[in-house]
Amino acid sequence: MLHTYGDPKREYSFEYFNFYQVLQAMGHEVELFDYMAEIKALGKEGMNKKLLSRVREWQPTVAVFSLYTDQFEPETVNALRAHTKTFCFFHDDTWRVDYSRYWARHFDYFSTPDLRGEEKYREIGLPNAIYFPFGCNEQISRKLDVPKKYDVSFVGGWHPYREWLINRIRKAGANVEVVGYRWPKGEVDQEGMVKLFNESRINLNLSNSASWDVRYLVSSPWAIVNRLRSKKNIEQMKARIFEVNGCGAFQLSYFVEGLAHCYDIDREIGVYADADDLIDKVKFYLAHESLRESMATAAYNRTLQDHTFVKRFQMVFERMGLLNG
Repeated sequence: MLHTYGDPKREYSFEYFNFYQVLQAMGHEVELFDYMAEIKALGKEGMNKKLLSRVREWQPTVAVFSLYTDQFEPETVNALRAHTKTFCFFHDDTWRVDYSRYWARHFDYFSTPDLRGEEKYREIGLPNAIYFPFGCNEQISRKLDVPKKYDVSFVGGWHPYREWLINRIRKAGANVEVVGYRWPKGEVDQEGMVKLFNESRINLNLSNSASWDVRYLVSSPWAIVNRLRSKKNIEQMKARIFEVNGCGAFQLSYFVEGLAHCYDIDREIGVYADADDLIDKVKFYLAHESLRESMATAAYNRTLQDHTFVKRFQMVFERMGLLNG
């Protein structure tokens, strides 16, 4: 999708900034097939036919997919494999389990952000999973020479649990700058987000998984409704982790399995255990500037060394056998 969730009124999509632009910067010839725009113009059947026709005509080395819901027909994806190698991103397979496993069978290779994902897929007869956590486009997420303006900031979509956490931090005496979809200040573009990361002493990475904290559940009707409806019952690695660190900015994040595989906790990134610990950590890190700066610098160096999307794609293409010879 060119735009976030296929909505032309919103910012360009994560995939556009971090997959399309990165592959272009690596020197590849890349064509973006905006399937949401094509559906609006041609309908679902027309979009699928156009995609198959284009791949037959162009014969690309690889077709990279980032699925949304049910826009593609399995028969179309299967037919593509006679003309190109296919690779699909699964960003949420820790909780969209059935969806990911269904679609994985239709692609030559596919990603999993789950540290143990490759083994899990092998056990069900799908051996072509590639461990691919999110990463950083270092051309976008970068250090800026700007002064610190905010003690604490958060960038991300509104969620009742996130709002509850932020309100608790504010009641504890810390000012928090919040931007994102459905928040009062609304969304910011990529440049605005990167600037805010650089301007903040503490950048929060807050979970949007459902919480069983009783204090949260009784905080509002939205909390209870969301908890009962939400399919997200497990944490997952998010892009924000790498984006903040790519800016050389200090980050305080929820814990998720796989995080310690990417960064050294307490040396490169701060982690909170629960709502009370979050408040304690905010107070602690605000009071220890030199520690924040040393951790931010260490995370920045680690990100450029191990976690850029350039390195991720090089690894994927090697695993797919596209770089041999």
